[in-house]
Amino acid sequence: QVQLVESGGGLVQAGGSLRLSCAASGRTGSKFDMGWFRQAPGKDRESIAAINWSGGRTYYADSMKGRVTISRDNAKNTVFLQMYSLKPEDTAVYYCAAHERRTTSNTLDSTTRDGYEHWGQGTQVTVSS
Repeated sequence: QVQLVESGGGLVQAGGSLRLSCAASGRTGSKFDMGWFRQAPGKDRESIAAINWSGGRTYYADSMKGRVTISRDNAKNTVFLQMYSLKPEDTAVYYCAAHERRTTSNTLDSTTRDGYEHWGQGTQVTVSS
């Protein structure tokens, strides 16, 4: 099993920045693609960004493209989401998720929530106007 713990959320003014972290523990010897998702009240959980196991492939959803950067530090089993120019509509619970790879090809297996087996508890991000 893999445990994921998000941190770095909080209250920020519109136009501000936040850096979210996701620390993984457990079966960290396996190769995992990682994704960031968010869910606002009354809305579906949506993809924001994803990064493959090696860091060689990234994906950004249109929702925050150009305002987020995903990265990872495999030595520390941690994935980051740097968010810029935040807007009130970015207010949501942000989740990280992990997908265990069956191959080590330099591809990204999935960018949708159905492709991820392990989830963190989420961290609240609130952007005030």
